[in-house]
Amino acid sequence: MSKKILIVDDEDDIITFLRTVFRKAGYETVTANNGEEALKTVREEEPDMITLDLQMPKNTGTDFYRNIRKDKKYADIPVVVVSGLPGRHLAVPRPVAVFEKPIDPDELLKVVKETLGE
Repeated sequence: MSKKILIVDDEDDIITFLRTVFRKAGYETVTANNGEEALKTVREEEPDMITLDLQMPKNTGTDFYRNIRKDKKYADIPVVVVSGLPGRHLAVPRPVAVFEKPIDPDELLKVVKETLGE
């Protein structure tokens, strides 16, 4: 069974890019366009990893991160920050990695594979 990655971003082109990169590498993907939708998706889909944009409408990425970390069931899901926001390395405590947009797909996949044990 393939690992599932939740892509949280409000930019459709970034979602399409990440979905393509992950699917070509054999991962299942689910998406959310904002923090509220992402919280619902985490509960329904229980992803193995999350890529997270920080600046989004309807609950920022930072707010979403705080919410999932409060729930013991989801607190250990690895999160990779993917953002163009300055100071992104400070916005989320203990992310697996932080990537600046535009994203290097090879570097991202390297981190994902290491994190998911593949």
